[in-house]
Amino acid sequence: MDGRKDEDFGSTQVGADGKIVVPDAVADAVRTLIRWTGDDPTREGLLDTPARVARAWKEYCVGYTDDPAKHLSRVFEEVGGYDEIVLLKDIPFQSHCEHHMAPIIGKAHIAYLPGNYVVGISKLARVLHAFARRLQVQERLTAEVADCIWTNLKPLGVAVVIEASHACMTARGVRTPGVAMVTSRMMGVFRDDERSRKEVLALIGRG
Repeated sequence: MDGRKDEDFGSTQVGADGKIVVPDAVADAVRTLIRWTGDDPTREGLLDTPARVARAWKEYCVGYTDDPAKHLSRVFEEVGGYDEIVLLKDIPFQSHCEHHMAPIIGKAHIAYLPGNYVVGISKLARVLHAFARRLQVQERLTAEVADCIWTNLKPLGVAVVIEASHACMTARGVRTPGVAMVTSRMMGVFRDDERSRKEVLALIGRG
């Protein structure tokens, strides 16, 4: 690492056309990569590529400007006596691996057993996306989502299962498409009580 932080480029600026202004250093870095891969960044088809790539990466990594915990700040106590598992299944997400900056594409299943509070169901997806839209490894992503819900919602249990395909494996290296990596994190009753763990895994479809 060279020790530089995003602040070296200043705050993000938006031009009169509504597009993010790309710093010269960022565009030059993309041109260098294009040259290194064997192409000519001055040819017509690649002239605007550095700016497009830079803006795309700002979008891919917008999670760095999003605080996942804020999505769990508004909770509800009146749940009509509901005390069973809350599950959001098959949440699609995209991320990028921090080793090759290649896409990670998959789906997540997020469940919790309420304690005193519940949260709007869409907020679980927002927590996932806030963490996914950063450079990631799947194991850490799984843990971060679960830990965030556990800390901020204070449920009796949290279960997060993520299934994803990694382009760093399918499109390069071993080049093995059609495989999925599965990670999980169980907390509270889903970790300590076998019956509760089996129940949530069955609801997810992995029981």
